[in-house]
Amino acid sequence: MIASIYNRSILEITVFLCGALVMVLEIIGSRILSPFIGTSTYVWTSLIGIILAALSVGYWFGGRLADRKPDVKILASVIFAAGSLVAVTVLVKDIALSFIADAPVGLELKALIAAFVLFAPASVCLGFVAPFAVRLKMISVETTGATVGRLYALSTVGSILGTFFAGFWLIPFVGSVRTLYLIAATLMIVAIALVPVAISRTMIAGVVVLVFGIAATEINTYILREKNGVHDIDTEYSRVQILETTDPKTGRKMRVLATDPYFAQSAIYLDGDDLALEYSKFYHLIRHYKPDFKNTLIIGGAGYSFPKEYLRTYPDAYLDVVEIDPKMTQIARDHFNLKDDPRLKIIHEDGRMYINRTDPKKYDTILLDAFGSLFSVPTHLTTLEAVRELHRILTDDGVIIFNLGSALTGPASHFYQAELATYQAIFPQVETFKVRPDYPDEKMQNLIIVASKSIAWVAPPTHDQSIATLLTHNYTAPATLVAQILNDDLAPVERYNSLAQNHYLHTR
Repeated sequence: MIASIYNRSILEITVFLCGALVMVLEIIGSRILSPFIGTSTYVWTSLIGIILAALSVGYWFGGRLADRKPDVKILASVIFAAGSLVAVTVLVKDIALSFIADAPVGLELKALIAAFVLFAPASVCLGFVAPFAVRLKMISVETTGATVGRLYALSTVGSILGTFFAGFWLIPFVGSVRTLYLIAATLMIVAIALVPVAISRTMIAGVVVLVFGIAATEINTYILREKNGVHDIDTEYSRVQILETTDPKTGRKMRVLATDPYFAQSAIYLDGDDLALEYSKFYHLIRHYKPDFKNTLIIGGAGYSFPKEYLRTYPDAYLDVVEIDPKMTQIARDHFNLKDDPRLKIIHEDGRMYINRTDPKKYDTILLDAFGSLFSVPTHLTTLEAVRELHRILTDDGVIIFNLGSALTGPASHFYQAELATYQAIFPQVETFKVRPDYPDEKMQNLIIVASKSIAWVAPPTHDQSIATLLTHNYTAPATLVAQILNDDLAPVERYNSLAQNHYLHTR
């Protein structure tokens, strides 16, 4: 009786689990690719498109093969092959992605190639499952519709639950790489459960590949953590890498936080509290543009480098930091010396949602530190509608200062040009500063934008030497705006940044 129930249910369970695992694989894929090619819409588009195409191929081949050889052993072999291919992904992902990231092609093509190489083969095998299971379950023509509907419903329900399970639990609590281990192992177990006596040398080889891949990955992770201070952490919103290195300019030891392969989002010196990243020093311009400031908002916490500096430098001022990712704040506490302070309020919320609900004229100054990466710019904070909300919550003579990565002229300047035009549509005075004045205008670089709400503001003379030095970085060349104003309906920031990335990789 128990065996009979098992035989009737095993195909349904298989279809359900494979439907779940294909969605887990798709969602985890974005985290596997992110340290090498980012997490832009191009990455998601490529993953979704390639995996859907691979599933379609699997459906087609699976249906044809099932009609010719409706044997459960074949289905078990294909599912085990899917697990083995995921095991191969575990083993070769870093090497393959390093080659792809350095390829002299655009970001769009890199994302397509990466998705195809790492995730298409296993997805083709998973596409076999539903049509093959339908054929194995088919008893008579009269029950065809019910059988197909039931199995595809189970597959879809599995996909839905797999999506939630991956996003809400596996990524933040298990991690992306270890979830790949689970996917591969689960597929192998499902295959063996289908045909318990059909274990072959090929299957043993697949298990060996998985064990070797897990061992190599875990040993490499341990060595990097213990010898080089490298931590690879998945949060609900991003994959964060923390490493210890040496500042090439000063020779000082520093700890760096990065969410993309080319730029550091935060850094601290290990032997002092002074700011390690040059662009963050420009946030001190608040005391020049708004000397009497008391209340400041920072959107984007990351390693909380400037929030700590702000609290040390301005003992009579208050600071609210909006950081969407609670785990990023915990990383700052664990690795970047963030401490509680009665003048510091941390809000874990999306920046746009926060500014939309904030009272008018609440802040004297606003600092945006959310555009530090070309690979994952929060587009909804760049638009005309967002800038209007920022303008609304500033006091009458308030100031916004933010950084972005772009060029000033040429093919890599589209984001800067568009954002400058967007701010000039709302703020009466907008200025640009080059963090590195020696860089050519057409080179990718850190830029600082200062937008003043006051119509009659005139720069006073300053006796503050550090501020005077920063002011010499003011970019005074007339801007020739060729980009459109960004808005919620159309803000092609990722397209602009794709062009900038391609230019950066070809000229660095």
